[in-house]
Amino acid sequence: MRDTALPMDDRGLAYGDGVFETILVRDGRPQLWKQHMARLQAGIERLALPRPDLAAFEALPAQCGPGLKVLKLIVTRGSGGRGYRPPALAEPRWRWTVSAFQPIAERWFEGVNVRCCELRLGRQPRLAGIKHLARLENVLARQEWQDDAIAEGVLLDSEECLVEATAMNLVWRREGRLETPLLDHCGVDGTLLNALEAVVDIDRVRVGLDTLLAADAAWLINSVQGAWPIRRLDDSAGNCLRQWPLATSDAFRQAAHEQLGYPLNRSD
Repeated sequence: MRDTALPMDDRGLAYGDGVFETILVRDGRPQLWKQHMARLQAGIERLALPRPDLAAFEALPAQCGPGLKVLKLIVTRGSGGRGYRPPALAEPRWRWTVSAFQPIAERWFEGVNVRCCELRLGRQPRLAGIKHLARLENVLARQEWQDDAIAEGVLLDSEECLVEATAMNLVWRREGRLETPLLDHCGVDGTLLNALEAVVDIDRVRVGLDTLLAADAAWLINSVQGAWPIRRLDDSAGNCLRQWPLATSDAFRQAAHEQLGYPLNRSD
């Protein structure tokens, strides 16, 4: 069902009891559809939601029309139950909406400035990796700055381990190896990250901020924006912690953009 109002007793609206996916669609063709559907299914199973008819989702991208669009798909447990107690026989409810999209292309080639967030993510392995609807931690973290010159915020967990950015995954190169944080305690297991791991060697590691500061290059990635090289990292007070030179040939960004159909070079 397309974007229509949810009833006040919908559990996704009331408690964040559901999952969602945000999918880049190019001329009616979804990008990384397999990865998005796999994560959606993983989230449905993790929350013990009744499985909706996933085949019904297959027709949605073609309805997005020409051009570059973002398809947002939400699945909730539906209504019922008493308080936090879910209904014994839930009837899941799903909605979808489409919006036009234009990526910020200069960030691909000029890099971005990012900051460290003060907020620390709580560890909850049962929710780690999936894209559930209860994103208040990310909202509070993004609320920490209003400066448009800061593109993103880096998040650590309660044990001071690197996790992700507020809406993107984090990858860096250190001693010739690509690394990304382990996401078994918290964070979102990105679909672009998953796709890249099938074609590029990326080690998942549990490390602190010092490891990122020791890297010789770093990127933020997701399946809508593509890959942004990090140019500068500040602390939460705006003090520069590290600057990185932009590479003349960014093989990692190019590998990411091959997955999404984005330009590999400025002249493309």
